[in-house]
Amino acid sequence: MTEPSTTGAGFDEQHDVVVLGTGAAGLTAALAAADAGARVALVEKADRVGGTTALSSAVVWLPDNVHGRSAGVADSREDALAYLAALSHGMILPELAETFVDSVADLVDWLETATPLRLQLVAGFPDYHPEHPGGKAGGGRSLEPALFSYASIPGWADRVVGTPRRMNVSDTPTGGGTGVIAPDELTRREAADLEGLGRALVGSLLAGCLDRGVEPRTGWRATRLLTADDRVVGVELVDAAGTVRRLGARSVVLATGGFEYDADLVRDFLRGPMVSPAGVPTNTGDGLRMAMRVGARLGNMREAWWVPVVELPGERADGGNNVFLILRERTLPRSIVVNDQGLRFTNEAANYNALGGAFHQFDPTEFRYVNQPAYLVFDHGFVQRYGCFGNAPGAPAPDFCHRAADLAGLAELIDVPAAALEATVTRWNGLVAGGHDDDFGRGDSAYDGWCGDRSAYPGRGATLGPLDEGPYYAVPLLSSTLGTKGGPRTDPDGAVLDVDDRVVPGLFAAGNVMAGPTGMVYGGAGGTLGPAMVFGMRAGRAAARVPAPV
Repeated sequence: MTEPSTTGAGFDEQHDVVVLGTGAAGLTAALAAADAGARVALVEKADRVGGTTALSSAVVWLPDNVHGRSAGVADSREDALAYLAALSHGMILPELAETFVDSVADLVDWLETATPLRLQLVAGFPDYHPEHPGGKAGGGRSLEPALFSYASIPGWADRVVGTPRRMNVSDTPTGGGTGVIAPDELTRREAADLEGLGRALVGSLLAGCLDRGVEPRTGWRATRLLTADDRVVGVELVDAAGTVRRLGARSVVLATGGFEYDADLVRDFLRGPMVSPAGVPTNTGDGLRMAMRVGARLGNMREAWWVPVVELPGERADGGNNVFLILRERTLPRSIVVNDQGLRFTNEAANYNALGGAFHQFDPTEFRYVNQPAYLVFDHGFVQRYGCFGNAPGAPAPDFCHRAADLAGLAELIDVPAAALEATVTRWNGLVAGGHDDDFGRGDSAYDGWCGDRSAYPGRGATLGPLDEGPYYAVPLLSSTLGTKGGPRTDPDGAVLDVDDRVVPGLFAAGNVMAGPTGMVYGGAGGTLGPAMVFGMRAGRAAARVPAPV
């Protein structure tokens, strides 16, 4: 096929900037490009907008931000960079870390001026590794969107991924709340069509785009970048009926998400086992493949935003994996995680991304990943005091949980050595009685107990508790991901680099499709969306500045 000329011949439409993807990165990029005066086409592969962002809690990790400082948090550029450097293991490019931190103030000020988005502090939420240099044990870097009214964008509530959740993270136990919203307040939120979490962030950004005449077109998959004279000049799209459209543009921004739903790419790139990803099923590596075809240099390909999950019965409406992210259940007292040998193998209360390393431990003699399968084990006291998997305290554990009167019976159900499981629980109970987990240090970090028993936080009692009340329960725990974080390398403005470290003219990337600017690090709650939005803003602005080909 003859490639189109740079004058617009051969295109069905002509734009200044085409943005592919409508998660936080894509919406921010489209908004930034439009705000800079560009004519923007915003394209989404799925039938609904928002991507994995809409399913998320929408917490955004932004070091040294104005809301933290207003609350009295002592933070600085130096602290933020020291923290990232302390966790880097050589995988974070210093220029990208500096750009991320230095762009936070601009991002927050611009978004709160240009859109209905209002960010607020999730008070007290610790960084995920707060004891490292520059870490913040008392929080200050994790922000969330205030409630957003979908009444302000009529007709769009049903066109955004997910279902209404009329709460903030700050209302939930994960964010330091009770999880209970007063009936009159819930009625007020429903009447005003107020939503929180991921759909609040998406709705706020979407409103900003719509105000600038940028309306997402859904159901169009980008299949190929169009090039001329060694530069990207557009993109080819196809819909479910096989109709092809060719959009010309001075620049294209990839914000198509990761590749976690493509088995071949997962096999070829990820460092360890990963099953049942939690995001939207359209994350199949489209942007990665398009970038590779034009010679992009790749980076961070082995990494993902790792998370342990439990598979739930039934199907998810969007066709994605029906999984439950295990955060609170493994942090609360009276629970532990064991492998198929009945042994504990990690600090169960560590942040979920870091736990990926524990699930990927490889035994060179047995030649297998020794901590897969794994099981979350808890007792009846846990069920009575805390509830589980969304059930209230005292409610029965869900039917998908294995249950037995004693540990030996539970071991038989999950096929682990009974003597080993009993010995593991006996040792755990002894450590709890002594007030310290000598084996893995659970409870030592300020983060460990944050999602645990808030009546005992701060302190190890928020996460340490015996397993001594039958019956006992277990569920298989799987190594999964919120999304992958490898892709084309970019410069600080999101311009894609080729294998010789030269800019690919006209091509930009942001979000999970790009080589993650924080490497293997998940700095704190919102560590995915913070960089996605910063580099979405920068990519959108830079894309708008690309001159028309001569």
